[in-house]
Amino acid sequence: MSTEIMERLRSEALTLSMPERAELAHDLLESLDAPADEGVESAWDEEIIRRIAQIDAGQAKLLSRDEFRRRLQDRLGNV
Repeated sequence: MSTEIMERLRSEALTLSMPERAELAHDLLESLDAPADEGVESAWDEEIIRRIAQIDAGQAKLLSRDEFRRRLQDRLGNV
């Protein structure tokens, strides 16, 4: 697509109302997403159930918020 066409589209889009621009932006962003993989949602549901069961059974090592933040900052500082 040429720069001229892009500029025309951009200019026209900016004349839309805020709700219309939001809807257009949503549609454009959604068009960039790959189709959802089949079974992903159910796989995440199963993983969440498994992790909750581990917590309830006392098998998971939980971190305090402060410890989590410290570890995250350490890790990001080393990137």
